[in-house]
Amino acid sequence: MKLWDKGYSTDAFVEEFTVGRDRELDLYLAEADVLGNMAHMKMLNSIGLISDEERDALTEGLKKIYEQVLAGNFSIEEGVEDVHSQVEFLLTEMCGDAGKRIHTGRSRNDQVMVDLKLFSRSALIHLQQSVEELFNTLMAKAEEYKDVLMPGYTHMQVAMPSSFGMWLSAYAEALADDLLMLKAAYELVNTNPLGSGAGYGSSVPLNRTMTTRLLGFEDLAYNSIYAQMQRGKTERTVLTAIAAVAATIGRLAQDVCLYSCANFGFVKLPDAFTTGSSIMPHKKNPDIFELTRAKCNRLQALPTEVTLISTNLPAGYFRDMQLTKEIYVPAFKEIDDIVRMVKAGIGQMWINCDILSNDIYKYLFTVEDVNDAVANGVPFRDAYREVGMRVQNGTYEHDGRELHHTHEGSIGNLCLEGIAAKFARHKFDYSVAVEAEQKLME
Repeated sequence: MKLWDKGYSTDAFVEEFTVGRDRELDLYLAEADVLGNMAHMKMLNSIGLISDEERDALTEGLKKIYEQVLAGNFSIEEGVEDVHSQVEFLLTEMCGDAGKRIHTGRSRNDQVMVDLKLFSRSALIHLQQSVEELFNTLMAKAEEYKDVLMPGYTHMQVAMPSSFGMWLSAYAEALADDLLMLKAAYELVNTNPLGSGAGYGSSVPLNRTMTTRLLGFEDLAYNSIYAQMQRGKTERTVLTAIAAVAATIGRLAQDVCLYSCANFGFVKLPDAFTTGSSIMPHKKNPDIFELTRAKCNRLQALPTEVTLISTNLPAGYFRDMQLTKEIYVPAFKEIDDIVRMVKAGIGQMWINCDILSNDIYKYLFTVEDVNDAVANGVPFRDAYREVGMRVQNGTYEHDGRELHHTHEGSIGNLCLEGIAAKFARHKFDYSVAVEAEQKLME
């Protein structure tokens, strides 16, 4: 079944080539498609194009399909082109001619656009929740080990004292800033393209404000041409936000890989989070963090892939956009799996609380000695040279004094409350969207 069927058939290979992976990927859009159909149907009823009796029958039918989707029992049958065709086919089976009326004033162009917006909105909500769980794990671990010192590095050389609290909360604050990207993506997604048709509106007196309210969108995508031009732009923007989260987590994964090797020995992963070697009995490899690193790198490439598909297209809809779905839809599961895995790994990671007893870190405190001399009246440059000469001639010794760092963001003042407040401030509120969807399907 094809929504555009006019009584002739296409070449079998042409059909295979053009449909691509839509039957597979459209299953992810099924829930959104039912929601969009429900809102559009209620609006058509309000303007007199669907009777009250037809409205009631279609409501019942859409709820049945929705339950199938939520239960994992929905499928796109062989010979049916996409999710839009499957839903309309099922409604026509259940409701007769009423099912054929539901496409009135609509195109597959705005149908797929609203499906992508609703799918993306839900996926971004879930991603924010997952990121918050990882954030909380990092912050709890930072609080627990805030007084445990570790070496800080620049240029991969021992530099100055750091702490596990400082290291872990650095990535927590990075996630707080990544939320700004997710928030921007959510606001772009949270606008209603339904009613833009094929990109030029409709002679049917649609009430787009009504469908915006029913679906819980913040606003309309007003211009019908621009509503369709958001294909490509939406995917690229959302993937850029996902890439920001991936960049943060990928860097954390690299740290864990480095710090868990025997040469460092700063952290240790539980056995359940490591894999072995087929030849070396002693090996416990941090494969989950290595794969996390690689997956995060791959995710950061996706906005560029979408850009290359959509760049230089003129106004209007083009089938090129179908290919973005293959890049876009799977990205959400990948980033969700990554966040869940890293949360579990970090949460159960063992911390070495006695790193600095090793003599290789004795130069970690040279800056402390310089600052002590400055506090006693020695000019900084003179103090720097004096300590540097002791290092150079092998006479430098560190006396193991306690550290007293007090400024905001230092070892002794991590400002964890401020980081938590920043995260809370950068979150987006999705309550209106969730409540609207629940009410629509009541």
